[in-house]
Amino acid sequence: MEKRVMTDSKRRKGLTVASALLGGVLVLSACSGGGSDDPKGEGGDSSSQAKVDEAAAKKSSEAQIKITPKDGSDNASINSAAAVTVTKGTLTDVTMKTAAGAAVAGEISADKKSWKPSAQLERATAYKIAATAKDSDGRAAHENASFTTVSPANSFIGNFTPEDGSTVGVGMPVSINFDKAITNKADVQKGITVSSSSGQEVVGHWFNANRLDFRPEEYWKGNSTVTLKLNLDGVEGANGVYGVQQKTVTFKIGRNQVSIVDAQTKTMKVTQDGKTIRTIPISAGSPENKTYQGQMVISEKFKETRMNGATVGFTDDDGKGEYDIKDVPNAMRLSNSGTFIHGNYWGAKSIFGSVNTSHGCVGLSDTKGANDPNTPGGWFFSNSIIGDVVDVRNTGDKTIAPDNGLNGWNLDWAAWKAGSAV
Repeated sequence: MEKRVMTDSKRRKGLTVASALLGGVLVLSACSGGGSDDPKGEGGDSSSQAKVDEAAAKKSSEAQIKITPKDGSDNASINSAAAVTVTKGTLTDVTMKTAAGAAVAGEISADKKSWKPSAQLERATAYKIAATAKDSDGRAAHENASFTTVSPANSFIGNFTPEDGSTVGVGMPVSINFDKAITNKADVQKGITVSSSSGQEVVGHWFNANRLDFRPEEYWKGNSTVTLKLNLDGVEGANGVYGVQQKTVTFKIGRNQVSIVDAQTKTMKVTQDGKTIRTIPISAGSPENKTYQGQMVISEKFKETRMNGATVGFTDDDGKGEYDIKDVPNAMRLSNSGTFIHGNYWGAKSIFGSVNTSHGCVGLSDTKGANDPNTPGGWFFSNSIIGDVVDVRNTGDKTIAPDNGLNGWNLDWAAWKAGSAV
């Protein structure tokens, strides 16, 4: 009761002292984390940082957003690195842009739990992702990240043949040429599978650090389907150099066509499924320029092409090519070094089947312009596809190198398998 009749002057003095004390408590709390002597006063736990954080947490969204790759990453995959997922909530908005501001298309999943880009990313490009999600109470959560994809200098790709969806002959290997030298051959080969609907065993063979071919022991079964799977994304092919390809390729094997060239009889027997369907007179390499022997695979077809001797080492004293024919008809490549089987309109018709006169190619009688399908050259061109086999015999020359073109069939199975890294 006595405190209630305190004079105004004493009350003001008391308030002044209380204010000073309270100020001291507040300063102490701000600097050292200490609390008031009165746990129930204005300087107690209700105003401490712990209480503030707790109150803020109660107002925050429960949604947990995860962006991959993590913020600041470099050498990220161009295929599968970019992704956004959420737990305890659903995604409401995701935007992805290059550092230059170009938008990247993407799609939120049907359950709104994840997002990914719609297409492959570019190499050596910086990207930014901003994601928003909400929890069951509608409270929003936000997350941002930036990353850079792997650069060409730190990645490798394999250029492969044949093409997806193509139909090829029974001799067509799967041939992969890498744009960087591969030192971790086993890891790379394990990332590649080749299988056939025929059930044939398929084995890879490294010709060098950049080339890996696959084939079965015998030619592919006619009318089968071959599947190539490249699972090289993130595979380290050499120190600091990673794969970026994630791809499935399928191609068809056509009818079994193998053509047997005999340089002694100067004929070519065209067989399908082991049966001769046509015998064609030919002119192979002359005694001075013999044609390679061996099983050769047609790798390219040209209705007309230029053949200049200078490009393959046949030159006159003046350095010019011994021949330069700008319109060779119905030409099909058998080697990288310049061996072709092609039409010939400039030679006398009498040479075909009787004398070998070429610089190493196999010539068939033809007409200028490549417009007559009834000539031997025109017929053979029309009835051949990439991957067909031309088996050249009795030329007196050496067997073609198995890596000169798509000609690995000239290695026996044991030698082929010895070139596998797995």
